[in-house]
This record gives sequence, structure tokens and C-alpha cells, in this order.
Amino acid sequence: MPKSLTGVGVSSGVGYGPSLRLTRSVPEPPPGDRRTRDADSETGVAVRAMEDTAADLTERGDLAGGPAKEVLAAQALMARDPSLADDVRRRVADGTSAARAVFESFAMYREMLLGAGEYMAARVADLDDVRDRAVARLLGVPVPGVPESDTPFVLLAQDLAPADTALLDPARVLAFVTREGGPTSHTAILARSLGLPAVVSCADSDTIADGTMLLVDGATGAVTPEPAASDVDAARAAAAARADAAARTTGPGATKDGHPVPLLANIGGPKDLPAALENGAEGVGLYRTEFLFLDRADAPGHEEQVAAYRAVLEAFPGRKVVVRTLDSGADKPLAFLPPPGEEPNPALGERGLRMMRRFPEVQDAQLAALAQAERDTDADLHVMAPMVTDPEDADYFAAAAADAGIRTAGIMIEVPAAALRARHLAESAAFFSIGTNDLTQYACAADREVGGLGRFQDPWQPGVLDLVAATADASGAAGRSCGVCGEAAADPVMACVLVGLGIDTLSMGATALPMVRAALARVTRAQCQAAAAAARAARGPSDAVAAARGALPGLAELGL
Repeated sequence: MPKSLTGVGVSSGVGYGPSLRLTRSVPEPPPGDRRTRDADSETGVAVRAMEDTAADLTERGDLAGGPAKEVLAAQALMARDPSLADDVRRRVADGTSAARAVFESFAMYREMLLGAGEYMAARVADLDDVRDRAVARLLGVPVPGVPESDTPFVLLAQDLAPADTALLDPARVLAFVTREGGPTSHTAILARSLGLPAVVSCADSDTIADGTMLLVDGATGAVTPEPAASDVDAARAAAAARADAAARTTGPGATKDGHPVPLLANIGGPKDLPAALENGAEGVGLYRTEFLFLDRADAPGHEEQVAAYRAVLEAFPGRKVVVRTLDSGADKPLAFLPPPGEEPNPALGERGLRMMRRFPEVQDAQLAALAQAERDTDADLHVMAPMVTDPEDADYFAAAAADAGIRTAGIMIEVPAAALRARHLAESAAFFSIGTNDLTQYACAADREVGGLGRFQDPWQPGVLDLVAATADASGAAGRSCGVCGEAAADPVMACVLVGLGIDTLSMGATALPMVRAALARVTRAQCQAAAAAARAARGPSDAVAAARGALPGLAELGL
């Protein structure tokens, strides 16, 4: 086993303890297994197991809140898929046992996903997790999940299903390391929301035996088996120094020479407000509204929407709150809207604004509720549409927002074509917000959930930085504000580069705010600009990181 392993650090902090591996050991029901009850009774058992699985996933999402709620709601929809239930009924009617029928039905859908293009193939892990949970209930065996231990441990896994990650207890799990996954995967995002040290895409982590003492540095991506006591002390001291420096840096976000950089929070709903406020968020840069719409048979009513939006706006009187309109489609289907038809690659299909243009009544109802919520509060509401591609999209959304009474309507920049032609989109968009997660996956043709493509799922790719720069330049020329709300903003070094590229505001998960604030306070705007130029001149992402760090000497005292 190598002395030290290296992966991608996705959530800062240090964890040290014995390793335990997550296994998904649900046995396959025997082929040809036949039912012993009548068809109706057996079907009822199967359907109940699938519904119980969906209910458990939904409950986990509700408890976790934030991004986890959206992800687990999408998994619950898999368990409640009517076509899947119909296939189970057919198999049971033919004499198959409930457990085998569920297993075979999921297997059929699994093959369909694998053959439906790379984006949907990446959803197979989520589908397998749902299958295993349902089959475990039918077989009477433990539902797969995080191992039980009286001793806190470092969790090892091939990858983590969102249902496992969402409710990890930092008192029990000291850190986690996965063989697969990327910096913008669901696993990484949830780790950051929990403040749990995490390293993903650690290729040799499957060589580590259970019980091995592991030192995990979520900032550097280093994973050290059986470290010396001095190494553990040094890593903990560095992490403590970073945390102390972050805690001592207070006030609005700004560079060392006083250039203001408002630091905002990404949230999924009112439940995320305490963490945002506790960590000094100056407003909200991304309010994901999907949680209101997922995992339900019909759209939320006007009053329900107004109440959810008002709760967030009231928490930031006089401050900016940026709300993203419903981003459905791809891996977030809605039960109350018909699917768009056959889409071999839904990531490139009808999602976001494209979906809402097919169902304008859903978008209009949301905009009306947002306008009502704004009238009830003193917050500075900004509303933006996702998946905007060209000036026609931008014009359409600006007109729809104005008709609803929205005063400030902008767009997300996630599609490379939008970044390249941002000067034209700025004619009708009041502001831009760059979603670096999707911009990176589209620019590099690399699904963020495919662990094997980790090196392409990196916002440090110089080509992605060029797209960010093009957008910032266009927004500045048009007198528009341009923020970043993707996971790249949570990286303290990248945050400095983004400021150097001309980004006005940064939005991230609440737990990342203190360290980004501390990093900005130790560099000047000119140094940020030099770091941005150096990163863009690099040949690849690792060179870009090194070049940026070299231009930002003030970050050394933070150990960055």
C-alpha cells in the first residue's frame, strides 16, 4: 500500500482515525424465485417496499435540507415511477416473487440508462441504491448504509449514494474518502454542506484495509495511511490555524486593499438560513427553488410558494437575494409535468428555462409568487432563469418577469454559447450569475457525476476560466453585475482568481464563507488580477492552480 495517496480535496478540514468501508451487500434474489402468495398480495408487498423506500429517502432529505433534499427527492421519484410499478405487477402476475420482480424491473431500467448516453448512465449508481433499499426490505435484511461503530471512523467507499452522504453524522464519521466522484458531484456538494473533511477521486483508496489508521486532509487531497504522530499533529495544527484565521476575519467580504466582494450563500430553502447567517452571509446568491416542486403529485399553490420565498427574503432585509426559477428536467423530473419525450442525453435536452417555455403557466405562477413575496419584504430580490442559451431566451425571460412585476431579472450562464455571446444577452438581462458546475461539464463534455472524468470536471481548466472571463468582460462593458454561484466560489484560491477575472459577487455553501472571506482579506485586487492572468496562461488545471498560488503570497499564512 502506498505511503501516501492523493485525491481531490473537496471539503476542507482534517480527519484522523481507523478506516471502515461502506459495502452494499444486499443479496440478489435467486433467479426463478416464485411467489407463494396470490398475485394481489404479492404485488401489494412489492409496491409497499418501493413506497417505503421512497418515503425513507424523502424523510432523509427533509432532515438534511439544502442540496440533499433535492437529490433525495429525485431518488424518491425513481422508487415511485409508475412504469416501474407496472412492470413489477406484470412480473408478479407471471408468478415471480416480489423481491425478484423488483430486482428484475430495476435491472431492465438499469440497462435502459446504460444505453441512454453518458449523462443518464451516471444515474445508475442512484438507481442501484434505490433497488438495493427496496430489495433489502423485501428480503428482510439490513438496508445498506454507513457501517455502525462505537468508535469514530474514516469512511471509505467506491462512491457514496446521496442518501448515505446526506445524514452522515460528523460525531461518528471523521472524514470520508471515495475512489470515484468529482469536485462538483453530489457527494462533494453534500460534504461541504456538512462541513465534513472529504477527498474524492482517490484512485488507490480501494487498497486500504479496514482498521487502517488514516489521516485525511480535505484541503490538500492527501490521504496518509498509518501516519506518524508528528504528521497528524502538523496537519491538525495547519487546519486549526486556517480555522482560527477564518474566525478572526469578520465583516463584509473585501480584498486587502478594500475592494468589496459581497459573499453570499447558496441555499435550498428556509431551513438553510441559520447556517448562512451564522457564517456571515451578506445575502443569498442562489436560492434553489426545486425543493418546493420535487417529490409531489402537483405544483405548490400560490400561498405555499409565497410563504417559502418570504421566509428567505425576510432574513436579509435590504440585502440581495437571488432566486433561481425552477430548474427541472435532466435528473430532476417533476411528477406533475409530462416528460419531454425520448432524450438520449437529458443533460443536453429540455431542462431549466427550456422546460418552462413548454409549460409557461408553471413559470408564471412562480414569478407571481416571487413578486408577491418581494412586495411583503424589504429585501433586494433578483430572479434568474437557468439554462439560458441565446438572446431569444434572455428576451423571453425578461418579458415574462416584467409581466409578473419582477423588477430585477437576470440569467444564469451555464451554457458555453451564452458565455461567448454574453454581450448580446446583457441587452435584456439585468445581471449574470455563472453556474460553474454546469459550465464546466458542458465546456469539457464531462458529466460531473462520472468519477473517471474527474480531471475534466475541474473549474481550473483554463478553457473554463476563459469563459468566465468573457462573461465578466461583457457584463462590465454593459454595466451589469456578474456573480458566481457554482462550487468554484467555495475554493479560497479560486475565489481570488474569480475576483481577478472581474467577478463582482461570490456565492457558496455557508460553511465555505469564513475561509473565502479570510483568503480575500490577505490579497490585493492587483494580486487577484495577476493570479487570474497566470491561471489563464497555464496549460492545464494543476498548472493553473500552482500559477495562481504563486501570485497570491498572502494565502501562505492560511496554508493554502
